[in-house]
Amino acid sequence: MSNTAMCDSLELSTSTRSFVSFSVGEQLFGIDILLVREINRQLDISIVPQAPSYVRGLINLRGQIVTVVDLSYRLGRAEHPLSPLSHNIIIKNEAELSLLRSQQEFTNLSTTHDSVGLLVDSIGEVVSAEEDEIEPAPANMGLSDGQFVTGVIQLENRLMAILNIAKILEPGKI
Repeated sequence: MSNTAMCDSLELSTSTRSFVSFSVGEQLFGIDILLVREINRQLDISIVPQAPSYVRGLINLRGQIVTVVDLSYRLGRAEHPLSPLSHNIIIKNEAELSLLRSQQEFTNLSTTHDSVGLLVDSIGEVVSAEEDEIEPAPANMGLSDGQFVTGVIQLENRLMAILNIAKILEPGKI
């Protein structure tokens, strides 16, 4: 392979992004896979008195205390009961993300300093998309005036909204 072909190949691979997909109610969402530490079914959540309404509680994840945010409630929907399909998406904290930043050239991802899990209704598949396939969120999407959505990807039969984790986990809000 020539140097030019290798460079072209590298450019193509760096423009592809992967997202963990999941549902909250009827809506399909995605989070950049680089922000996800793990996905688990640990739903033994301890209630925290006087926490914001969207904080479902705390879990002990192998000795680390993780705040669980009810994503449905955070997105302006009603709190929902846990189901057999409910999962926690554990988000990488800023320290974990800074390690990735030193190894790769990306700076557009941000998160929080705390350990946080997002409670979702169900987990989907990993979705890959080219940067140019990610469109701006439509104005009629809702979701608190779209402040939590950075874009959408048109899939075969529905839209997947890409969440802005930094906004959802904004310091002082969690």
